[in-house]
Amino acid sequence: MITARAAATFEPVGRSVATARAFVRDTLQGWGHGDIIDDAVVLTSELVTNAVVHAGTAADVLCLRTDTGVRIEVADRYPEREVPVQSSGQALAHPDREGGRGLLLCGALATRWGVEYTASQKHVWFQLDLPERPAGTRTAGPALPADALPVAERRVRVAVIQIDRGGCISSWNEDAQDLFAYAPEQVIGKPLTDFAAWPHTPGTGTGIVEALQLSRWEGSYGIRGADGRVVPVYASHLRVRDADGEPSTVCLLVRDHERAVLQSPPRTPSDSSGQQSEGHGPADPFEVFIGSPAPDDLDGLLQRTVERARDMLDGDAAYLLLATDDETELEVRASTGLPSARQRFARVPVEAGSGRYGSARMPAVHEDLTAVQGAVPLLSGTGMRSVVTVPLKVEGRLTGSLGVAAEAPGRYTNEEALRLQFAADRIALAVERARLTELERLRRGSLSFLVEASDLLAGTLDRNQTLALMAQMTVPTLATWCAVYTVADQASEPELSFVLHEDEDRIDGLKTLLQKVPPPEPVPTPGARVWSAPGDAAHDAALRTSLRSLGLGASARPSSGPGATLATASAVGGETVVLPLVARNRVIGMLTLGKPTEEHFRQEILELAEDLSRRAALALDNARLYSERTAISQSLQRSLLPPELPDVPGVEVEVIYRAAGEGNEVGGDFYDLFPIRDGAYGFAIGDVCGTGPEAAAVTGLARHALRLLAREGFGGPAVLERLNAAILDEGARSRFLTLLYGELWPQRDGSAVLKVVCAGHPLPLRLRQDGTVEPAAEPQPLLGVMEDLELYAQTVTLDPGDVLLCVTDGVTERREGTRMLGDDGLADVLTTCTGLTAGAVAARILRAVERFAAEPASDDMAILAMRVPEAVHEGQLP
Repeated sequence: MITARAAATFEPVGRSVATARAFVRDTLQGWGHGDIIDDAVVLTSELVTNAVVHAGTAADVLCLRTDTGVRIEVADRYPEREVPVQSSGQALAHPDREGGRGLLLCGALATRWGVEYTASQKHVWFQLDLPERPAGTRTAGPALPADALPVAERRVRVAVIQIDRGGCISSWNEDAQDLFAYAPEQVIGKPLTDFAAWPHTPGTGTGIVEALQLSRWEGSYGIRGADGRVVPVYASHLRVRDADGEPSTVCLLVRDHERAVLQSPPRTPSDSSGQQSEGHGPADPFEVFIGSPAPDDLDGLLQRTVERARDMLDGDAAYLLLATDDETELEVRASTGLPSARQRFARVPVEAGSGRYGSARMPAVHEDLTAVQGAVPLLSGTGMRSVVTVPLKVEGRLTGSLGVAAEAPGRYTNEEALRLQFAADRIALAVERARLTELERLRRGSLSFLVEASDLLAGTLDRNQTLALMAQMTVPTLATWCAVYTVADQASEPELSFVLHEDEDRIDGLKTLLQKVPPPEPVPTPGARVWSAPGDAAHDAALRTSLRSLGLGASARPSSGPGATLATASAVGGETVVLPLVARNRVIGMLTLGKPTEEHFRQEILELAEDLSRRAALALDNARLYSERTAISQSLQRSLLPPELPDVPGVEVEVIYRAAGEGNEVGGDFYDLFPIRDGAYGFAIGDVCGTGPEAAAVTGLARHALRLLAREGFGGPAVLERLNAAILDEGARSRFLTLLYGELWPQRDGSAVLKVVCAGHPLPLRLRQDGTVEPAAEPQPLLGVMEDLELYAQTVTLDPGDVLLCVTDGVTERREGTRMLGDDGLADVLTTCTGLTAGAVAARILRAVERFAAEPASDDMAILAMRVPEAVHEGQLP
């Protein structure tokens, strides 16, 4: 039965063979089948070579996992080239033959293998059965004196946590509650990843999700307790299934310094009789783990290295430093017997000297660190007195440093240094290969991360959304928490604009803390700089809270205040760095990244954050420019709209205006209603050719010119003739304009008299009380085309109950496919508006236009409805 599968296709080029090997290795490692990886990789390499080199076609590699083993198929696209086999179906047996060597390996290493042909492909497959692991196997260690036994508390607590298929906690025992201070109801049903502090760089190595899927895993990480502090633990994960076949993971956890309770004892080399080989003391611990971790599991390899080094020299602590990507500094990558959280990724500058790395190239022994202050800064304040350090070198190039320390002075001599150097030389190549693999994965992950970040940042011009994206991209991928400060101008103080923490419950406390701390200086110097103010403030706040709690007494202690303060201090107490946000040669803000208590950033993460800050700064500045220009545009557009419409005695007036295009408030359509003199009002509705800012400019010219000319005493035809001349004077910027202009005089008998000029505009429609609809004017030439126009005014009288409807062509030219609303369609809608108020008439026309087509309107639209109500009688007008 097939339980898992993975497939990939490789191009017919030489480098595909190495890529295929890596694919199979990663797949089997992920499935937890490390015992058969070497054989599978060798066979895959031979078969893919046959496909891409000899057959010259692409190779399809398929990995299938069954209950008993793993089957791997390699297919090429050249079935005509037969596999050299004997009639019995076995591979050619002579190893000196030119062909068939890969099949010789299949016959020698695989449990079963075969060849299958189709019309388009040739499949060569092999199967490797999993080695049997008898139940009940035990391991034993020698009897040790009491002073050599591991140190543990009086009662060792073993947390038993069960994780369901989805990664959520389904069982939480009493020891787990004692260790981490969570009651079962607080954690059951939540993912373990919400509580685990995994010592893992994003994009490299094995993550906790992958570890929970392996059949067995063992190692160190941390669990965040209820007080916010990380409890270092040593864990053993075992994948099981119940009687119904439902898989789950059982996790056993103890405090990290009590790891001997769970840690699998190392196997020692033995001779054919099974007895430990003789020599100088116990077997070399480095024999145990070389090759046992996964080839790309750098963290596991380094952790085992320091533990074996400590055991080999009977030390109290050990640490290992690796060169950074640019090889200018060394950073702590693994330690034991030291505060690992504080030391991890701490950077140590390489001493200058005649060689490339100076004195770091040679072994060194310090008999008493108190006599030479600062000789090994990494061990300051740890209580270690003597230390021996040796370099890790590959082909003469320093790639790291390994050290073992003891609390007693004078513990180490040159003899121990030579032993440690011999062991370091044996593992240096494996460590360097794993380091380079991690760096390559980190580079690829960084490129993918930056590409995705650039796409997200380019997808918005909203300032607040850009700030949120900046924080969400850094937490938790690059940091535990993030704060973004913005700077309005050089004279302004930085302002805290956005705060995010991976634990949402701590965001408010973190924001409150940062608001009490003076913001970082907006220095344009590129790169990350350490900012100690948040950590110092958090430490002081935690200290004051603790003292106040002790003074109050246990019975009067506040229920949540001290705990929240301590949790915030724990969350902010690690390394905090500030990166400037520089755009267009100006500091526009700072990106602040933080780690929890006593943790450090690794150099590659800081370089990735610096790349992100440059992209984020440009995106934030673009959002600022867009916001400013949008505000200016909207202000200018609002200036083109008429002010609040006046109340016309005895006449209801309603206007609906819609500008086409997102963010536009004014387009090519416009309207106006204004008093000319006592008892007389001017109204207009027009349409400038086109949409957008160019059309809006002519809109402003027309609306202001109409008001000015009408109030100067010109009649309708004279007003439009002079407006026509003004439009033509614009030259290349001029646009033709359709315009309906009229003057309105409410009458004492309840009617209204209008004089209307329709210059190329859709004709106004008059709705009578009996439901009939008719044009209220005749068409005349539009404006902005000819210099000499002869226009005339037409008089219209609106009786009580009559409606005059004026629209732009965005209404009449509304389309759905080949259909168009048109003048007739508008008239049909207007006939249904008898007895409605002017507002109701305009609203019904708008609904009819919107429902005519499913797509949004693409043209500006203006609707002006005027109605003389029936209730107005003679004598009511002033």
